[in-house]
Amino acid sequence: MELRIRENSQDGQHLLYVEGEIDAYTVSKLRERLLSLVNRPEVKRVDVDLCAVEYIDSTGIGTFVAAMKACKLSGCELAVQNLSPRVERIFRITGLYERMVLHKGESE
Repeated sequence: MELRIRENSQDGQHLLYVEGEIDAYTVSKLRERLLSLVNRPEVKRVDVDLCAVEYIDSTGIGTFVAAMKACKLSGCELAVQNLSPRVERIFRITGLYERMVLHKGESE
């Protein structure tokens, strides 16, 4: 399955809308976009809307862990929002749910 990412940016805040499956075949697209954002000094906050993500595997979880570590170095805030029950379960099982900033957010 294809992974689609749309971005909305304003005043140092970025919102990524992710749609599809985040797995070993598609994760490089998300990793590249997310890490490039959180490593830019002018970016203050990145929200990732996962309402249209049907599946995430360990490579996707690893991408969010890497982004969290990069945020600690750059001072950027990273948050996820609109987790589907299936994706939320994966975040809970891996312990990422308790470590990340989570928002209900507003889907498009």
